[in-house]
Amino acid sequence: MASYPPGAGAQTTGYRLESGGAPELSRPRPERLEAGNPLRETWTAVTTPVGQASTLSSGIWRCEPGRWRIEFGPAQQEVFTVLSGRCRVHDRQGGWREAGPGDSLHIPAGFLGAFEVLETVTKSWVILD
Repeated sequence: MASYPPGAGAQTTGYRLESGGAPELSRPRPERLEAGNPLRETWTAVTTPVGQASTLSSGIWRCEPGRWRIEFGPAQQEVFTVLSGRCRVHDRQGGWREAGPGDSLHIPAGFLGAFEVLETVTKSWVILD
C-alpha cells in the first residue's frame, strides 16, 4: 500500500446526513408512476468528471414507499447500499432484486424497469453517467 506525505495526493470527501443541509426534493414523473407518489430527498455530496465523457456523483437518498418506472441511459449506471428500509428493483422481464439494510445493488447501463420502495428507504449511492 502506498503512503503519501500530508497534503500530497488526492483529496477525500466525507459526507454526513446530519450536516448535509437541505435535500433536493422531488417526486417521480407522473407518467412513470405505478404506485403512490413518494417524496424523494437527495443529498448530493460529490459530482466530479471522470474521463472525458462521464460524471461520477454520489450522496444519500431517502424515499417514501411507492413504485415508478426507471430508464437508465446507455452510459448511466448506479451502485447503492441500503442503510435502512427495503426496496426492490424490477426488470422488464418480471424479475426483481430486493435490498434491505447492508445490501448493495448494481443497476447496469441501459436498464429499463421499475424501482419500488417497500419501507421508507435510505441509501448511499454512486452514479456514473
